[in-house]
Amino acid sequence: MPQSSAQVTAAEISRIAGVTRATVSNWRRRHEDFPAPSGGTDSSPLYDLESVRAWLASRGHTSAATPSEELRTTLRLRAQGGGSGASEGLLLLVLAAAGRTAKELTAATELPDADLVAHAQRDAAAVADAVPAADPVRFEAGDAAALRALYACVRDEGGQAALGVLAERELEDSAASGAYLTPAPLAELMARLIPGSVSSVLDPACGGGTLLATAARRGARELYGQDSLPVQARRSAVSLMLLAPEARVTVRAADSLRADAFPGLVADAVLCNPPYGVRDWGHDELAYDPRWAYGVPARAESELAWVQHALAHLAPGGHAVLLLPPATAGRASGRRVRAELVRSGALRAVIALPVGASLPLHVGLQVWVLQRPEPGGPERKSVLFVDTAAEAAAGAAGSTASGRTRGGSRSASLDWPGVTARALDAWRAFTEDPDAFEGEPGVAHAVGVVDLLDDVVDLTPARLVRASRSEADPAELSAEVDATRRDLVRAATSLTRAAGHEDWSAAGAAAREWRTATASDLARGGALTLLRTVPEGGRGRAEDSGGERAEARAVLTGSDISRGSGPTGDPAELRSDTAPVIAVGDVLVRAVVGGDGPMARVAGEEDAGALLGLHVHLFRPDPKRLDAWFLAGFLGADGNIAGASTGSTVLSVSPGRLRVPLLPLEEQRRYGEAFRHVHALRAEAQRATRLAEETARLLAGGLTGGQLLPSREAAEVHGQGGDSPH
Repeated sequence: MPQSSAQVTAAEISRIAGVTRATVSNWRRRHEDFPAPSGGTDSSPLYDLESVRAWLASRGHTSAATPSEELRTTLRLRAQGGGSGASEGLLLLVLAAAGRTAKELTAATELPDADLVAHAQRDAAAVADAVPAADPVRFEAGDAAALRALYACVRDEGGQAALGVLAERELEDSAASGAYLTPAPLAELMARLIPGSVSSVLDPACGGGTLLATAARRGARELYGQDSLPVQARRSAVSLMLLAPEARVTVRAADSLRADAFPGLVADAVLCNPPYGVRDWGHDELAYDPRWAYGVPARAESELAWVQHALAHLAPGGHAVLLLPPATAGRASGRRVRAELVRSGALRAVIALPVGASLPLHVGLQVWVLQRPEPGGPERKSVLFVDTAAEAAAGAAGSTASGRTRGGSRSASLDWPGVTARALDAWRAFTEDPDAFEGEPGVAHAVGVVDLLDDVVDLTPARLVRASRSEADPAELSAEVDATRRDLVRAATSLTRAAGHEDWSAAGAAAREWRTATASDLARGGALTLLRTVPEGGRGRAEDSGGERAEARAVLTGSDISRGSGPTGDPAELRSDTAPVIAVGDVLVRAVVGGDGPMARVAGEEDAGALLGLHVHLFRPDPKRLDAWFLAGFLGADGNIAGASTGSTVLSVSPGRLRVPLLPLEEQRRYGEAFRHVHALRAEAQRATRLAEETARLLAGGLTGGQLLPSREAAEVHGQGGDSPH
């Protein structure tokens, strides 16, 4: 049904045309026939959609928007035009569409509007029982464009992509104070902290279902979730059913503390990232709740209420892993409950994460590992404390709190493989034999229960782990410092050589202007091939597989591109049987914008044979038409990335909208050689920074821990020079 009254913003025009906002502004100034604003304000004008599309078509600008971006725009126009139906109807339709073949979905998009509406209503009604508290589905003629876009999005990008678009508006308008998404690497770490294999897992604050999805990928077959936000509960239910169709999925919409939907459930494990800092959590009406076996939580201690809620739903011996703010470990109001958790043996470990591991990004969060005591079980004499924050500093060198970091992008720039390895290695060694656990100075330390039960019961890992640094051997630490300093000197020399290279000159009085083409246009012309990894549960075009899957030593992730490292991802976590295999000369671009480090690089020998990660786009150029380094340099440029990015909280790159100058191959190679030197300069700078951070950390730790002594000669020279601060 045509909607001639639909209006779009300049930002939406840029996404439709696949250009930057600046280009749209230039069109408005330079072309008298550009459509005049039909609404809005002088500072935020709106334009008639059909007039804009006609103007773009007259100049050969076909739509460069991805299916998910088309769905996002269509949904906004649907709301603007008075389209019917609540969001749960569209969520149900995603679940139904994911069960269809690509051919069936294409056929649905080609139906006349009236037939499409009837078809969609039948599809959604067939799976209505799957979504918590769903109202009866009723689509109308005005919904046809949105339904068509949804079917296309599920066909081309998978059900999970469509779900994310559907939930955006409702989540942005919700009052979800203190509720945050859990980054995938953190969810994986939390799930791996649960020993052995488990069948049933509960998440009482499940949000979009990230933790339960991770548990499902690790073999859990009974998934129970609850969330106070209906949109989150519905999205979680559909997402989990797409991911694990063989699992038993039960999700409810209600406040877990006030209205526990699973009062009799005893699960093998609990995973939870609860809301933080909530004072109105039900303290007064829940004062005599039987879940408070370790003491009634204070009004300011909602997090300790979640801890006890998790323990109450565990089978004896079962484990719970919760992500909590650092104040939970030391606030005076929680001392009595913390003391009882330690005394009873329910608290097994507290693991400090680096700042930026998850929202809120300015806080260093902690992972608490708990185990429900077993009647007659072994006595637990100690608690493990791990501080990954200081150790992760070198791997995350260059990560800042600048405004350029959006959403979870700083999390993506962390050394997650290193953080995960430190946490899991210490936890496994501790669980194998707590009494014999030796720990690692400054990183992991087991503290006796008696030593923890003082007046404050402060469970902050940094405080307790630092106390163990004095156990380090002075000779070993001195040798480690010397070796690291030698590496730093070599890195500084290499950086100097790289910085001294000159392979460019001024362009003249004015900057060079480019005639460009989008990556989609180049792909259609055969100059390059666009490949991606389709997650399990999603449907991608057959050509997305990139050929037969080969055995690979690892998975190349977005973090690897940012850090300049080789492939570090685990193939078991890829969740796809159709991941492309990377070849030398492929151009790899991070799919999520933010953090420090490059957005793109050319695959070398160390990358060849690795599998493509979920959040990386692969551009495979025809070497007879495109130089790989030239392509990488322009694809990863800040302005290009900004113009091709979409999203609100997390910015995602739409690969087909990236633009490339049209230059002869010989000229491309000259640019490519310059970009290769830029890449080498950045890599040497990153290496030198990491080594400088590591050297400084070892020196500071050795001096404060008593293993290293300052030079007497240096002190005398300093005094003679008159540089004393006194």
